[in-house]
Amino acid sequence: MRRSTNRGTARRVRGVLCAAVVVCAVTTVLPGAASAESGGVARDSAVGVERVSVAGDGTQSDGDSTGGAITTDGRRVVFSSSAKNLLPGNTPGGESVYLRDQPSGQLKRVGTAPIQAPVISGDGEYAAYWVLLFRDTKVKLAQWTAGSAIGLNCDALNCSQPSLSGDGRYVANVATIGRPSTSQRIDVWDWQANTKQELAWFDHTAPSRPSISGDGRFVAYQDGKAGNVFLWDRDHGSISGPIEGPATEASIVQISEDGSKVVYLSGSDTYVHDVSSGTAQQVPNVKGLAIDPGGDHLLYAPHDTTGPSLILRDLSAGTDEVVSNQPASAGVDAVSAGGRDVVFRSTADDIVPGDTNGKSDVFVRHLY
Repeated sequence: MRRSTNRGTARRVRGVLCAAVVVCAVTTVLPGAASAESGGVARDSAVGVERVSVAGDGTQSDGDSTGGAITTDGRRVVFSSSAKNLLPGNTPGGESVYLRDQPSGQLKRVGTAPIQAPVISGDGEYAAYWVLLFRDTKVKLAQWTAGSAIGLNCDALNCSQPSLSGDGRYVANVATIGRPSTSQRIDVWDWQANTKQELAWFDHTAPSRPSISGDGRFVAYQDGKAGNVFLWDRDHGSISGPIEGPATEASIVQISEDGSKVVYLSGSDTYVHDVSSGTAQQVPNVKGLAIDPGGDHLLYAPHDTTGPSLILRDLSAGTDEVVSNQPASAGVDAVSAGGRDVVFRSTADDIVPGDTNGKSDVFVRHLY
């Protein structure tokens, strides 16, 4: 069902645009501030916010829930939780991975013991996460239909930091080599064909992670030691970059599902790199967190902590909408197509009525 185009009580505030020359033809967009939020609880078809880390009957969780990633159409959400009461007979000993279908409210536990928040494929059929297996880490792929997880055929001692294509077929991840670890590489697995492409090798283990486009053609990744962001193009078999330009340090945030934009951080600013033109749009003094599948909406956290904690920027219109006025956090894959929905985590107890569990919860704000 297509949601109403009424933006409710959330007011859009047009940002002030000004030109600046940063790296290569960079446009600077000054962050604005929206002032009001839509309250109440919504179920898929209305503007508002709902708590999704709940049982199928709406019972609130008895444990902390974290992470949160949403599909392209906003239908499904993946998150992790230490709760024991989300499913009948559910008694996990620690953190578990849950997939939730929003329209039906159906919830499935599809994995256990994630080290970091899980990510989701654009179609919502798969989630990926990484776990500790004895001394090593492995990537697991969970399927909605099967309701269970499988281990990927990682040919290194440690594999981590997965990113999924739109249909879940391609998984980009980091493989760490040696014990103790001395080097790492960026891989892309076609797990259905059981084939692998090695994109880059690094002679260090500084944080380096990939982000893959929906069709698996592009992978943006960082060299954590040099502070550079690169873009791999499968069709041309080429690697371009560093996309932030020379003598500039940067770290990767996310590539949009359509492969048109790459978000990276540099200094105190966020940049949205246009893949086709090679130019970048600068959003100063904010921390970019995620971008929507079409590359038009940036979710960010202002460095100024006295105002809203999460804001969604319409990059074309230069307008902002508040996602959360309360303290909140979000990760990659947090925005659905067109900026319709944003998933986030918060410990606040006044985002929706009846939040009395005293735990961190995962929410989805429906903006239209």
